[in-house]
Amino acid sequence: MMLPGDVLICPPVVRTQGKKCRAVGYVDKILKGAKPGDLPIEQPTRFKLVINLKTGKALGLSVPPSLVATADEVIE
Repeated sequence: MMLPGDVLICPPVVRTQGKKCRAVGYVDKILKGAKPGDLPIEQPTRFKLVINLKTGKALGLSVPPSLVATADEVIE
């Protein structure tokens, strides 16, 4: 989620469509007595590149066209 003043963000892509949210499994294990520190950590495998050209321009920044071309989302 881009906040006011952000020029570039790289949030992880979380896909739960068609599957239960992974957090539900963790909550279930913890409620059944598992120690949170003993549960494996899952790292995101994909990130989304979002560039806000409007904010960049207002700050006097220029974003290289090659970076804009690779962005998943561009706010103009």
